[in-house]
Amino acid sequence: MRVDIWSDVVCPFCYIGKKRLEHVAAEAGVELDIHWHSFELDPDAPAHHDTSNTERLAKKYGRSVEEMQQMQQNIAQMAAEEGIDFQWQKANSGNSFDAHRIIHLAQSKGLGNQAKEAFFHAYMTEGLAIGEREVVEEIASRIGLDHAEVEYVLQSDELADFVRHDEKIAHEQLNISGVPFFVFDQKFALSGAQPREVFLQVLNQSLAQIEQQSPTDANTCSDEKCDKNH
Repeated sequence: MRVDIWSDVVCPFCYIGKKRLEHVAAEAGVELDIHWHSFELDPDAPAHHDTSNTERLAKKYGRSVEEMQQMQQNIAQMAAEEGIDFQWQKANSGNSFDAHRIIHLAQSKGLGNQAKEAFFHAYMTEGLAIGEREVVEEIASRIGLDHAEVEYVLQSDELADFVRHDEKIAHEQLNISGVPFFVFDQKFALSGAQPREVFLQVLNQSLAQIEQQSPTDANTCSDEKCDKNH
């Protein structure tokens, strides 16, 4: 089954949603054909922030650092239930533009899922600054991408149009304001890292083709997603 997913590699809910979908599909015996699409939560972010995620989020939402720490701990617990070791104390969400370009490169070679998993893990578990070029190159090498090709992409504007096209569709056609955002079989849309039973319901709907809807008119759910500039 084709599933189009808009997400950002610095969004913990995107990683959680990915794992939930994979678990449900495996249990249901459904083979997924995932098409990854770019969505930058903070396009103007530097390669590496000087302050922690917790401090920045506290300032953004007008909360105390203690409140944001508790929120991060809650997300980490949710992630742990899906087998993710979210080291939120180390995570530093820098600019993800180059990561998105490399994911598109990997996807062109049938390695999109491996690339997405590698970037998620590098950021959330290892605490690597995925906005820094050396880190992007290291992650690309882990999944077997050709070093010369990776260098060419990072030294040029190669694949930038792929990222911008994804984001244009997200904003202008699908009205996406937060991620993750899933479109199943180009008929059913689902927003947020929904519980497994919700993913199962949408999978079953897609398989049965109960309704004929375009992604822009599809039923959407909104819960547990990252807002833009998160």
